[in-house]
Amino acid sequence: MASPTLGSELPGAGTRGRSHGGEQAVVRAFGSVGLGGLVACLFLLGANAASAPSSYVPSGEHRFPGWLAGPLQPFGFTTRHGVLEGLVLAVFACYLLVLACVRALPARRIWVAVVLADLAALLAPPLLSSDVFGYLGFARLGVLHGLSPYSYTANAAPQDAIYPYLGWHTVTTPYGPLFTLLTYALVPLGIAAGLWTLKVVAAAASLATIVVLWRASRLLGRTPKLTVALYGLNPLVLVFAVAGAHNDVLFGALIAAAALWMISARERAAGVSLIGALALKASAGLVIPFALLGAKRRKELFIWLLGGAVLVAAVSFAVFGTHLSGLWQALVTEQREVAKHSVPAEVSMLLGVGRVAGSGSATHYLLPESIRLVFIALFAAATLATLWRAWRGAWWLDCYAWATLALLACSAWLLPWYGMWALLPASLSASRRVQGATLVASAYCMAIKIL
Repeated sequence: MASPTLGSELPGAGTRGRSHGGEQAVVRAFGSVGLGGLVACLFLLGANAASAPSSYVPSGEHRFPGWLAGPLQPFGFTTRHGVLEGLVLAVFACYLLVLACVRALPARRIWVAVVLADLAALLAPPLLSSDVFGYLGFARLGVLHGLSPYSYTANAAPQDAIYPYLGWHTVTTPYGPLFTLLTYALVPLGIAAGLWTLKVVAAAASLATIVVLWRASRLLGRTPKLTVALYGLNPLVLVFAVAGAHNDVLFGALIAAAALWMISARERAAGVSLIGALALKASAGLVIPFALLGAKRRKELFIWLLGGAVLVAAVSFAVFGTHLSGLWQALVTEQREVAKHSVPAEVSMLLGVGRVAGSGSATHYLLPESIRLVFIALFAAATLATLWRAWRGAWWLDCYAWATLALLACSAWLLPWYGMWALLPASLSASRRVQGATLVASAYCMAIKIL
């Protein structure tokens, strides 16, 4: 019997091929349902949150003008308790379905869903946080009232029109000088235009990050579709970061760019991106030692990091003067806060050593110093261990991912959008353990806000 030639079929191969093709079609159909459901639920979430005052738009609980509700307001039908929470959970369920089916989905279909999802997040009112008004409030202190936001709180200008929309009145800005200067430029636009400009910036930064991750994934030989879906369709990015116009999306874009430059052995550009991210928000600083250990030309990266830091410090001092020293105190104050469902708070309550003080909106949680120190020590140990692994040759982005997950687990001050810090390195990882742990962290970060 002659052996089959290249391209011919063995007995039963046609049947197996048709069977496999049928399975792929089913998986593709389920994945498409997930994509469509995710986008639809995001639009419904935004429309219903815009339809009337609710806890889902904290800045609008007392005043809810049309410019705050946004263009989706006419399409909502309820803000009843449970409906909005159910929609967020549905977004997460659709996200998991997409990830399970992503390899069978056409790339074009995923990209269309990503763009529509970011559009839905953009059109929604600022969801589940009033931080975006804090950004504008700090800027208005400096531009309109001549008060440095690094030295003065919103209580220094209670007559400002933005005051009723603020969630924080007694803190100075914890954000970097580059971000502060960017928000200064928005003050002449007014409150409404400033809000929606920041939302557009957040959506654009999210899409730019996804483009960069796609390119980096291809250079690494990963699965670009999984990379894009893992990051770009995650509810922490869409429901919290983009819809809430959080600046984490901005520094995330710069870290993604730095990762791409590192993969391409362009340490100069990577150094500029990393310093830019640090000048936006201090939490970006965790990536720098891992990048240094992972660089092919460490000395060159170090020189550009040092030069960039000196330049940023000089410009910042020229603009803000000695008031800039208040940034450190603001960061320390922020880290003394305790989030209700952070892991240290949950552990302290489980052990019976933590306690709740106040009532209603004034409720806060008291964490024993011993518990706080234990978790700080655990984070320090985890960071040193991951740095050691990077030094020994482990891939620096995987090590950074584990260190970030340790930070989320050990920080007493945990907010949902912080979870996206781990999404960036995880989306470029080839490790199922890193990606699995990041999905668990994402679920926890989401649950602490809506359940």
